[in-house]
Amino acid sequence: MNDLRRIDLNLLVILDALLSEQHVTRAAERLHLSQPAVSHALARLRDVLGDPLLMRAGGGLVATPRALELAAPLAEALAQVQALLAPNTFDPASAKRRFRVAMSDYGAAIVLPGLIRRLRQDAPGIDLQISHASREGMLDAVLNGDIDLAAGVFPELPPALCSQPLFEERFVCLVDRQGLPVSAELDLPTYLTRPHVLLEMRGSGTPEIERALTSLNLRRHVAISLPHWSVAPQLIRGTDLILTVAARGLNGIDDPQLVILPPPFHIPSFTFVLVWHERRGGDQALNWLNRQIAQAIVHG
Repeated sequence: MNDLRRIDLNLLVILDALLSEQHVTRAAERLHLSQPAVSHALARLRDVLGDPLLMRAGGGLVATPRALELAAPLAEALAQVQALLAPNTFDPASAKRRFRVAMSDYGAAIVLPGLIRRLRQDAPGIDLQISHASREGMLDAVLNGDIDLAAGVFPELPPALCSQPLFEERFVCLVDRQGLPVSAELDLPTYLTRPHVLLEMRGSGTPEIERALTSLNLRRHVAISLPHWSVAPQLIRGTDLILTVAARGLNGIDDPQLVILPPPFHIPSFTFVLVWHERRGGDQALNWLNRQIAQAIVHG
């Protein structure tokens, strides 16, 4: 067993930066240290842990399997230590933190514009690392400590995770105006006979729309399935395709050729939530960020 007396917290901070950047110079710049100091620390870490940790490949550095195993637990442990040592009051104006947040393109379009403006104005030392994954992938990442927060739609949460509702959302349909019936409405027969665009990521479970159709013993034909929110609306113009999505995902649509209509059957609304691990409940900085996200959605 490695002797804990041979390693200190500063070495672990350097290891976290090295595993994140996989580059000695960038890690040094991130930590405001000299490159020789970081190289020396890497040599000590290799000796203490008995593993190369980072190896040269293709002109850069690649993490070893042992380093990859350490990355997530180390980041989570350092976040907990940082929260433990933080002062009783959190000062966003002077704080220096990096938060890892996962969300879809849909969530990013709703959350990030207002949030980033708030952070740049009130907390310029708060950095965000945004990632994208399936629903299951996001929850696993929160559980494993790979990320600090997940924003999305999670019908079922593991007991160890906490959530905060952000808003209720409804579904709408996007169609090309020229392809509508004479009534200019989208009726159920038209909906079922037309081809559809489905927005999904592998591992995200059964889409809400499919569940609603199945409950009515109905099926639709999905002609195109893709995970790209920003691209999907562009596929509708000039085609017979129908896109059924969350209403806020179409806020930026400004094309007179396209029309937004209610679906011709009931699709239950859903709640968009923020999720974090219960062990992070005492992290005042994270709690502050949660509030900023909620306010950014309401006030922009």
